Amino acid sequence: MTEAVRWTIEVSPETDLALRGFLDTQGMKKGDLSKFVEDAVRWRMLDRTVRVVKDRNSDMSGETLEAMIDDAVGEVRAAAQDTAN
Repeated sequence: MTEAVRWTIEVSPETDLALRGFLDTQGMKKGDLSKFVEDAVRWRMLDRTVRVVKDRNSDMSGETLEAMIDDAVGEVRAAAQDTAN
């Protein structure tokens, strides 16, 4: 892993106490706070990305989406097979 980047963030005292209490009940130490925040940020970014994609495709039929997914999977498999050969 590359060198970590230091963030300065502010949260309410209530959030701080709740999170530290939660981490303690999970057997996590003070240093695990950074890992927890990084994981939470990644999950939130994924959640928002999924929401955007769902909203963008909300007017498409399920059949159309399935066909698009099948085409994309087929292309990836073909490319992977070409690379393996």
